[in-house]
Amino acid sequence: MNRPLFAPYGAARRYAARGTLAVSATALSLALTTGAPLATPAAAATGCTGVESDFNGDGVRDTAIADPDAKVNGLAKAGVVHIVYGGGKGTLELTQEAAKAGPSEPDDRFGYSLAVYDADLDGCSDLAVGSPYEDIGKLVDAGRVNVVYGSATGLGAGKATVEHVQGAGTMAGIAAEAGDWMGYSLAAGKSSGGVPYLVIGVPGEDIGTAADAGSVVYISGSTTLTAGVVNQDVTLAGPVPDVVEPYDRFGASVAATATAFAVGSPGEAEETRSEAGAVTIFSHTLVSNVPKPLTQLTQNAPNVIGACEPGDGFGTALAMVPYRAPGASATTESVLAVGVPGEDLDTTVDAGAVQVFKVDAAGAYTEMAWIDQNVANVGGTAEPGDYFGQRLAAGNTAPESESTATNTRVAVGVPGENGADGIVDRGIVQVFPLVGPPGDSDRILEPGSEIPTPPAARQYTGMSIGSAGAAGVYVGMPYGPADGRAVYLFPWTLGASGVPTQTFKPGQGGLPAEANTFGTAVR
Repeated sequence: MNRPLFAPYGAARRYAARGTLAVSATALSLALTTGAPLATPAAAATGCTGVESDFNGDGVRDTAIADPDAKVNGLAKAGVVHIVYGGGKGTLELTQEAAKAGPSEPDDRFGYSLAVYDADLDGCSDLAVGSPYEDIGKLVDAGRVNVVYGSATGLGAGKATVEHVQGAGTMAGIAAEAGDWMGYSLAAGKSSGGVPYLVIGVPGEDIGTAADAGSVVYISGSTTLTAGVVNQDVTLAGPVPDVVEPYDRFGASVAATATAFAVGSPGEAEETRSEAGAVTIFSHTLVSNVPKPLTQLTQNAPNVIGACEPGDGFGTALAMVPYRAPGASATTESVLAVGVPGEDLDTTVDAGAVQVFKVDAAGAYTEMAWIDQNVANVGGTAEPGDYFGQRLAAGNTAPESESTATNTRVAVGVPGENGADGIVDRGIVQVFPLVGPPGDSDRILEPGSEIPTPPAARQYTGMSIGSAGAAGVYVGMPYGPADGRAVYLFPWTLGASGVPTQTFKPGQGGLPAEANTFGTAVR
């Protein structure tokens, strides 16, 4: 049996078998184009304001909260995404039926990943929903992504939902295969040229005889969509660094800004060091619809701190935001945070770390910081099995201004952190500046304190964090006791009290009371 992908939950590094994978004969070096028109974009459709994450066009931020293990019509783990409209405008229970995205089925896990962007440039935000365990025909866990469009009357109430599935539509020339896990990760936005993009991770893709080598599908455009497939064998836009190998899981994590995007390969072997991990940087510039590769980061790359070691998992999590250097007249660079949850600190096994890089539009990089709990003035203490960096989210509250420790921040999930009273795997979230010394203004969010949910064993706090843009960081609590399930929004720079500015809890504010893994993904 092939080695399975990193587990979506449970012990921070536990593997969860999803079945064997078929050997692929697909020529993933193909670039694909479709002329399927959606609608003519307008500068702003009636009632659409262009506000970030505004699905109903009223100028107020909305929130999408996934519960991929939710029952739908009695079907276990079919999955639901709950939409909470800002300003008290109500809620929407977005199932596959409600999204007009096909029937719900057991174990689809609709909502396992989410991304928000304006896909059609009409001024209303749209929602990409990943279902990596969707069966396509008889192909188990092939995966699917749906884009549900916003409108002045709400999400999914306007133009028809678009389905991205291998073997049809935009991806008609790519064969779906069992265990591809298409949609395991998502990133989306608008390039510096003003073109909407959607990056879809397919980490279970087999390339030739290389099982779970992984790939990424890049969807570009607003009316006529194009799809390009990237893996470590593709050379259409230039050679992708490294080579295809079994269990690289290229695409297990993705992150993007307007100038570049990053793809994590946490299973990448470096020489004889299995699962050391790597991150590949791409431009949004397309050649035959394929993004141009720029560079690769590993802990063996020039001027990168550390050394590749077995099980580091460099690139397990990624977060990326715009960066403007002091004195710069434009924002043309990005800051990239890379999670290394399996990093051993001296004899402290799997304590974890985060590495921070500045990346320019040509792919040149500079390491800005190494963050772990042993760094001077950083809160907490590095301990075995903390898995610091298993999840990341970042925000820049002033992308058109000089980046500072105040406006450019990163939240780090530490799901294996034990409570001071011995509560096993209670977990925490730790927020750091991305500019300057990380210990100057870091802040710990822990259950029973800043996070109102009472602490409990195996809550794995930090396994669900999401950027709310300038509004702050979402902290989801999808595990542990059922009555503790909730999502909290914290500002990036917390005051003395550290209390959340918003709370989303099953059974309150129009949300249904049932909560399976409520808050697994939040945007």
